[in-house]
Amino acid sequence: MSKQNVLVVEDEELMRSILRQLLENAGYEVYTADSAETALEIFPTRDFAVTVTDIKMAAMDGLELLDRLKTVDEEAIIIVMTAYSSVDSAISALRKGVYDYVTKPFVNEDLLQRIRNAIRTKELFRENRALRRELDKHYSFAEIIGTSRRLQEVFGIVKKVADTNVSVLIQGESGTGKELIARAIHFNSSRAAKPFLAVNCGALPESLLESELFGHTRGAFTGAITDKKGLFRSAEGGTLFLDEIGEMPLSLQVKLLRALQEHEVTPLGVSIPVKFNARIIAATNKNLETEVEENRFREDLFYRLDVIEISLPPLRERREDIPLLAKHFAFKTARAQNAPEKTISPEAMTALVGYGWQGNIRELNNAIERAFILSGEEIDLESLPPKIKLDAQTNFQMRDPEGLRPTLEEIERRYILEILKSVGEDKTAAAEILGIDLSTLYRRMKRYDEI
Repeated sequence: MSKQNVLVVEDEELMRSILRQLLENAGYEVYTADSAETALEIFPTRDFAVTVTDIKMAAMDGLELLDRLKTVDEEAIIIVMTAYSSVDSAISALRKGVYDYVTKPFVNEDLLQRIRNAIRTKELFRENRALRRELDKHYSFAEIIGTSRRLQEVFGIVKKVADTNVSVLIQGESGTGKELIARAIHFNSSRAAKPFLAVNCGALPESLLESELFGHTRGAFTGAITDKKGLFRSAEGGTLFLDEIGEMPLSLQVKLLRALQEHEVTPLGVSIPVKFNARIIAATNKNLETEVEENRFREDLFYRLDVIEISLPPLRERREDIPLLAKHFAFKTARAQNAPEKTISPEAMTALVGYGWQGNIRELNNAIERAFILSGEEIDLESLPPKIKLDAQTNFQMRDPEGLRPTLEEIERRYILEILKSVGEDKTAAAEILGIDLSTLYRRMKRYDEI
């Protein structure tokens, strides 16, 4: 591993030499400057893990140097050295953002330990920054695959509501990506650095769900051996995602409505409500308006949640996105399996685009994972799940209405028109599925008098 760079700023030559030898012996790459001005010239030329500087220097002192270095790199880690008589200056430096200070004369091991601590802090800064980038990447709109008009409309709503505090209701069939949209809203808002917590309201019994949401005190019920904050309070400053809200029991819907209206919850076992600050995003695969009409969902709660509604289209209504999604899942599977990437044959892609996908994106992901493992160098029709192969055979049998065998040209014409229909007449998507250039597709259609 490469050595960590340390910059030493000291105008006394003897002390500068002592520090260089001490730090080099400890395994650091040491750069020295005999003045603050020289340090400002050196600092931008290297990635310094730590800067160690004296406070008292001629011309520009250590405090001014601190300000200048922070202008160059606001995350610069700086340790100042000071005499006992100048501790007040060191305290001032701490207030201005210096990492630590050491008094002269110092114990060698003490200084080295402070430098090690400072370097670890620098590493944590970088790890957090890398994590932040990864989160931004993972939950950015770019990770929600698709270019269809329906999906672009969803993106437009998400961008408008992300940095507001209004409640959002996401409706869509199972597997359409409702939680992914909820996370995109959270991670593109000012709440991104705070928690995103999710709970499936249909997966827990009523008593457990109430405790999970609102919290409880020790002894509130049998088995409550410790206090529990509950998700509303644990998501403080962030977002609480209530998945499958349509499954919530009516008795809890009353308490949820009050929590949303008052921005406070009452944990089990206490009578005093507690304020919370969390944004609420709910999702359901049910038609809540129908649920309200049939008295299975409270009307007042529905309108409280439905300030902004986002309706996610099922995959069969945005077939033009299927080729992109299929290739994305194939690439993801290759990485997960540490295997070479695989293409998808035109026949397999045609079957994928034509299939009904009742399980939506989740079903497509599973189908591609299965096909990747069972296929050879290419994902072909035979490697797809049996029901997709059978559906393809049923949908794409080219039979002449009068029982006559059609010509090869007629089969080609019908095949191209079927693909175009399946992708909403998107010629670019159709050409990609067919494995031909867009110009070739236009020539074929012109020959068939279809344009």
